Amino acid sequence: MDTSRLRNSFRILLDAAATVAHADPDPIPPAGEWNADQILAHVAIINSATISTASAISSCMHTTYDNRVSHDAWTLTHVLAVAGGRDGLSERIRAQGEVLCALAGPILSEAELDALVPTRLVSKDTILLDQPIPLRDIITGLADVELPGHATQLRTLLSPQATA
Repeated sequence: MDTSRLRNSFRILLDAAATVAHADPDPIPPAGEWNADQILAHVAIINSATISTASAISSCMHTTYDNRVSHDAWTLTHVLAVAGGRDGLSERIRAQGEVLCALAGPILSEAELDALVPTRLVSKDTILLDQPIPLRDIITGLADVELPGHATQLRTLLSPQATA
């Protein structure tokens, strides 16, 4: 699997996090939205779940993919604390990107990437997906939708409307 889009998406997300941290260390999010730390904690949890799923498949184990825990407020706060704050989360996300690219690139076979994974994806209490999908689609979804979306969400924290 070509991981160039995945690598680029991690770079863009981490650049957005650094831009926010340098411009305003604690920007106020729009009502009902996450702050920068919560966004990064959410991404770290999603990355961990993706790594876990890919590792399970490479070990011939049955697995599922469910992002609900990555929306839990207590879990987001806990992940931030155990990672050592925003800098720790950024470093964790950088390292997770390397791991995911290593797994998706030379380690996982085409058959493993095509393995169907029972998947449940939610966003803001709405089920977006509840069906088996190939592991490859989970990884490309991270590269094409999840990481870019959260990079945009981070950059939006710097807009004048975010604090209105």
